Amino acid sequence: MKAAIIKELGQTPVYSDHPDPVPANETELLMNVKAASVKNLDKLRASGKHYASYTELPAVAGIDGVGTLEDGTLVYAQGISGTLAEQALIRKGQYVVVPQGLDIIQAAALPNAVIGAAMALRFRAKMKKEDVVLINGATGVTGKLAVQLAKHDGASKIIVTGRNKSVLEELRGLGADEVISLLDSDEAIIERLKSIHRETPISCVIDYLWGKPVELIISALKGGGVNSFTPQVKIVTVGSMAGENISLGSGTLRSSAIEILGSGLGSLSREDLHRFYKEVLPEIFELAKDGKLKLDTYTAPLSEVEKAWELALEGGVRLVISVD
Repeated sequence: MKAAIIKELGQTPVYSDHPDPVPANETELLMNVKAASVKNLDKLRASGKHYASYTELPAVAGIDGVGTLEDGTLVYAQGISGTLAEQALIRKGQYVVVPQGLDIIQAAALPNAVIGAAMALRFRAKMKKEDVVLINGATGVTGKLAVQLAKHDGASKIIVTGRNKSVLEELRGLGADEVISLLDSDEAIIERLKSIHRETPISCVIDYLWGKPVELIISALKGGGVNSFTPQVKIVTVGSMAGENISLGSGTLRSSAIEILGSGLGSLSREDLHRFYKEVLPEIFELAKDGKLKLDTYTAPLSEVEKAWELALEGGVRLVISVD
């Protein structure tokens, strides 16, 4: 079969021949891949800079995808073997049927973003209807989906931050009520957030940046000390594009009703992940099928994976490799 092969960590996968995958036992199924997305995680694993980087080479790139089973059923699944290939192995029973009418490219692009958006909003922040939500770093793929989901789930106000001005403006059409550019001065960002927080207290922050932008947010949300009661706010960090570490004084947390937690595979329970596959992703697929949610994508054929892998796409666009 043809596949995107990682021959050496740190190098771009190459389009080449690879042995067909063969199920090892009755728990494994063969999936004929139709499309697979390329995410930051895929690139980090291929670079050798991720804790789950490949240990045996050559290897087929890709961690998940959309394809057909032996009976023709179209499904999304994570792969036992690499999914940027004509065929991949998946676990029996561990897949989500793609509803008829949903575009295959959207079905391949959505799941990773859903984990970063829906699980953070619903399972970690426990967002409720009428909550005020701040999405920090909303101009990426997952951030754009988080804006749409927060709107769908009934947020009364959605504040977004980011550096890409054109995408920030685009987010207004997806449901954002307040837009804050991270290119503004630190003082301007803090004062704007303080003003919003005074008028409509922020209930939760979904953060895709960490680093300095979160320090500015905490500075705007922190309490004022004795006899100063502050609204409760959850800060849920999903990514660290702006830095892995922040400076946080103990007094800030003691004087504020701020709760900081993370959202990722290590922080989600087995039951959470079960609900993701059985409830959340099927729901999102239906919303996308009905045109109520959408991700911007760039599609390239498997034969051009080397060139596509190196593309610098605009903010909020997911690369999807089509396999025909």
